[in-house]
Amino acid sequence: MKPEMIVINADIRTMDPLKPRVEALASHQGRVLALGSTAEIRALAGKGARVVDAGGRLVLPGFQDTHIHMQDSGTRHALDVDLAGVRKIEELQAKLKDFAEANPKRDWVKGHGWYSGIFGEHNLTRQVLDAVVPDRPVLLYSSDYHSAAMNTKACERIGLDRSVQDPENGRFARDKTGVPTGMLHELAIEWARERMPETPDSDWEAGVRFGQALCNRNGFTGVLDALVTERHLRIYRAVEKSTGLTVRVASTALVEPTDTVEGALARIEGFRRDCSSPMLKVHSAKFFLDGVLENRTAAMIEDYHDAEGGNAPVMFGENHLRELFIAFDAARFQIHCHVIGDKAVRVALDGLEAAREVNGAWPSLHQLAHVQCIDPDDIPRFAKLGIMPNIQALWARNEPSVTDVAVPIAGPRMARWIYPFRSLIDAGASCALSSDWGVSTLNPFHIMQTAITRQPPGKPKDYPPFLPEERMTLDECIKGYTVNAAAAAWRSADTGSLEQGKYADLIILDRDLLAIDPYDIADTQVMLTLLGGREVYRHEEFGG
Repeated sequence: MKPEMIVINADIRTMDPLKPRVEALASHQGRVLALGSTAEIRALAGKGARVVDAGGRLVLPGFQDTHIHMQDSGTRHALDVDLAGVRKIEELQAKLKDFAEANPKRDWVKGHGWYSGIFGEHNLTRQVLDAVVPDRPVLLYSSDYHSAAMNTKACERIGLDRSVQDPENGRFARDKTGVPTGMLHELAIEWARERMPETPDSDWEAGVRFGQALCNRNGFTGVLDALVTERHLRIYRAVEKSTGLTVRVASTALVEPTDTVEGALARIEGFRRDCSSPMLKVHSAKFFLDGVLENRTAAMIEDYHDAEGGNAPVMFGENHLRELFIAFDAARFQIHCHVIGDKAVRVALDGLEAAREVNGAWPSLHQLAHVQCIDPDDIPRFAKLGIMPNIQALWARNEPSVTDVAVPIAGPRMARWIYPFRSLIDAGASCALSSDWGVSTLNPFHIMQTAITRQPPGKPKDYPPFLPEERMTLDECIKGYTVNAAAAAWRSADTGSLEQGKYADLIILDRDLLAIDPYDIADTQVMLTLLGGREVYRHEEFGG
């Protein structure tokens, strides 16, 4: 059996403890055939193999992002106005106006990315949007997608007026007279979307292609789409059959509070049955247990400590949630939970513990994503219950959503336990790193640098770090994107490390992460991405 492709003259960090570092690798039919020295692999290959000369650069297993919204965010980034980086109302208005004028045939003007640490009910109203786009409906999602802003024309088009009641687990912001201001929170957004024109499949398919190309450019060969429905799977299957998927897509299917146990299980078992290829699978069920602190929908054990006060409930009844967890765990699904507040974290842990007591322990690696606030008493429970924190380390830094929103709401005791990644790891938990793209950047090197420094990339080294005692190491970050991520996506048998028999999913970087200043990690560039030995991205400056 002769190799079809070889990588030579490389510094390959395999993530296999039995053979952690080699110079060269050979693949056959998309899988690793052999590892060794450049001379050994050249001799094995003969003259027929395609040769990739790494030029002495660092090679790692392909990264995997295990909490991403690739289809939805790809579509929005490909087709809508991007408001990321906008920090003033006047900037937002100017960007929206320019986009609307450049796209006069669009019935709805859509956008995403406004920062909820700056914009909100106090300054982003329908009148603000009417001032620049009065004649067409406008819908703009916040950067975390837990809020959205609409103009008057959009409110009229969907029938949103003072007579409309708030949906369960959702809220329409209103003025003093009860008239909606155009700001929507949580499931109020779904209420609006159900009354808007459907996005054509061709747009969603274009979004998948945009998203997977961005993934490949950032070194990703696998993802876990963190919220899929029938539409998402239909679109992924269509792309897989037409132009092909260039990342391996695992996915977690949405369960809603209105679902019955039997109905949810039957629906998602059908998804799992129909999507089980090497490039597309459903392996988990997704539960939103709360919202976010920025729009005051995070569920906390103690009431909010800021001047406004209040709190938010867990979005599922606790008995109902426990029944769902027990049923999905028994059916051998992974459970993937959105949890922001410490109350949501505790309810998730309690429900998963109940499932373990009923069904017994098995290597599910149930996922709790985000874990912004964790009561310290609950930190040891992750390792004890075999639950993996799925973390977005880019958010663990001093910025308005943390310093101006999260810390005052959490109060002096809980403020110490915001994004406590070091504490989780020291207590025995294995963390998967992810981006939650398009909530924030997909770039793994920005995220890794922030995890290590707890400071924003691009700031001076003396910029105040956020809870520096919770910093992670580089080794933990690389594992978070490789072996731990593969485990989270249930792909450890085939991916996560470069070993004989596993897929030849790998990346070549422009610098040695293990030899540079941690403050230079964010500048790292991917030079080449291979999926099953097949090139899916090449940097213009890479000639190997």
